[in-house]
Amino acid sequence: MIEVYTDGASAGNPGPSGAGIFIKANGEVFRYSIHLGSMSNHEAEFLALIKGLEVCHDKGFKVVSFRTDSELVCRAIEKEFVKNSTYTPLLEKALNLTQCFDLFFIKWIPSSMNKVADDLARKAIRSSCSYQENE
Repeated sequence: MIEVYTDGASAGNPGPSGAGIFIKANGEVFRYSIHLGSMSNHEAEFLALIKGLEVCHDKGFKVVSFRTDSELVCRAIEKEFVKNSTYTPLLEKALNLTQCFDLFFIKWIPSSMNKVADDLARKAIRSSCSYQENE
């Protein structure tokens, strides 16, 4: 099973934002740091999930397990609902992408267990550009 850790971060709310994606896949590790522009922290969290789903789809992964430290994002995906209509288009996009996989799981984890994705998201804010590296 592919493990995917995502995190979104903003310097201000709204402010410059970034997404961090850390993937463990069949002995390989992929790291993505994606500059997102100016948005709220919650929007950055949703976009980190969306970007992670897109990367996994592009790589042809079929069974994925996502971890996020965003309770809002995790709850919204699980319930397929979000109270704040601002996030509805992001939720719909994420839910549509989850249909591309044979199995999709999402789990909330504490921030302390999401350090790599958090560092990648913060790096994207500082650098104002996106990059990918794998090991």
